[in-house]
Amino acid sequence: MPAHSLKPLAAVAGALVLAGSLTACGGSSAASDAKEITVYSADGLKADDGSGFYDKVFKDFTAKTGIKVKYVEGGSGEMVQRLAREKSNTQADVVVTLPPFIQQADSKGLLDTYKPAGSDQVAAADKDAGGKWTSVVNNYFCFIYNTKELKQAPKTWDDLLGDRYKGKLQYSTPGVAGDGTAVVIKAIHDFGGLEPAMAYLKKLQTNNVGPSKSTGALAPKVDKGELVVANGDVQMNYADMKSMPNQGIFFPAANATGKPTSFALPYAAGLVKDAPHTENGKKLLDFLLTPEVQQEVSSVGGGFPARTDVTATDANAAKLKAIMAGVEIFTPDWATVNTDLTSYVDAWKKATGS
Repeated sequence: MPAHSLKPLAAVAGALVLAGSLTACGGSSAASDAKEITVYSADGLKADDGSGFYDKVFKDFTAKTGIKVKYVEGGSGEMVQRLAREKSNTQADVVVTLPPFIQQADSKGLLDTYKPAGSDQVAAADKDAGGKWTSVVNNYFCFIYNTKELKQAPKTWDDLLGDRYKGKLQYSTPGVAGDGTAVVIKAIHDFGGLEPAMAYLKKLQTNNVGPSKSTGALAPKVDKGELVVANGDVQMNYADMKSMPNQGIFFPAANATGKPTSFALPYAAGLVKDAPHTENGKKLLDFLLTPEVQQEVSSVGGGFPARTDVTATDANAAKLKAIMAGVEIFTPDWATVNTDLTSYVDAWKKATGS
C-alpha cells in the first residue's frame, strides 16, 4: 500500500469508496494482504486426530509463510455448490475436489487461471491445459469391506446383491460426493453403458442403507461393523487404517471372469475466481506441489504423488503399490462426464427411487 498523505476530505471519502469496491472484487483488495487463506476441500486429506496430510502441510505452510489456513470440508459437489452460492461474495481462496467436480467448477466460471510452480511436472491428464486446476494428490476409486465380518472381499458387483449385505451396504450420493459419483462412473464402464449400469444399481438398492453426502462418514461405520461394504477411495481409506484397522480395500470386477477395475480420482486444486486472498492462494498451490510436500503425499497422507518426477519409496508407497497390483485402470472422459453428469444423476435417482 502507498504511504498515506494529507488529502482533502472529499478525496479521502472517494478513496474509501474505492477501497470498498476493490474489496468486493476479491483478490485485488487490501484484504488479499491478510495473513490468512480459506480452503474448501473434499474430505479425505485431513484426520480427526491431527495426523492427516492437510494437518501437517497446513501447519508447515503457516510456519513458513505466517499465513493461517481456514479449512472447510464437505463432499466435492457440495463444495462447488457452496462456491456457486457465494459467487457474488466469494469466501474461499482455494478449492480442492475430485473430478468431475473440479471441471464443473471451471464450467461455472468459479476458477481463476494459475499454473503453480511444479505443475509442469504433473501429467497432462491430471491438470487443465488452460491452468484452471492441477492435481495435488493422485488417488484411485475403491470399495471397502469389514475384514472381521467378511472372510474375503467381494469379487464382483453381483456378489454385493447377496442377502448378506442387506442393510449393511452403503455408498455416498452421486452428484453430491465425488466418490459417490465415481460409483456411477465405474458401473457405466464395467457394465458397458448407462442403461445396464442403472439396471444393476436398481437391484443393489435393495441392500443399500440410503444416501450419504460424505464418503468419509462411511469408513467408521465399516470399521465398527455397522456396515460391511461401502465405497471410498484408496488414499482416504488407506490413511484411515491407522485408526480404523478393520477395513480392507477391494475393486469389484464386472463379472466372474473379469479383472478388478478402477480409475484415477485425484484431488484437484484450483484458485477461486475473485478470491479474497488471491496471492495467498497462489502460495499455497505452489507449496502443495513442492517436491518435499509431494513426498509426504505418500508417507503422511497415504496417497500417490501428483508430480511425475517424485518417486515415493516409503513403506506406505510399497503397500499402496501392492493394493493396486492386478487392478485394471481405465480413464474416464472427464469432459463428457462433466457434460452428462446431470443426466447420470437423474438416471440414478429414477433407477433407485432416491
